[in-house]
Amino acid sequence: MFIISNFLFTLAGVLSFVLKTFNFIIFVRVIMSWVSADPRNKIVQFILNVTEPILAPIRRVLPVSAIDLSPMIAFFLIMFLRGFVVRILYDLAFHYR
Repeated sequence: MFIISNFLFTLAGVLSFVLKTFNFIIFVRVIMSWVSADPRNKIVQFILNVTEPILAPIRRVLPVSAIDLSPMIAFFLIMFLRGFVVRILYDLAFHYR
């Protein structure tokens, strides 16, 4: 059972890291929207390409407004995933230990 425990513990850690990274990248995109970032820059293109699959479905659900609220909703969803799913994986890992 320790194999399952170690797998779940590692999976929870990797998922937590990925979600923290997405949080940071979305935050950078919000900052980029406030300044005039060069859209031809490779880093800017990378950030736009990584965050758009996350933010586009949220924009389709939200009503159209002058302020883009999709990053805030994405932050809340990531907080929920880290607080609920990652916590469940950690609890399961400790249960199987």
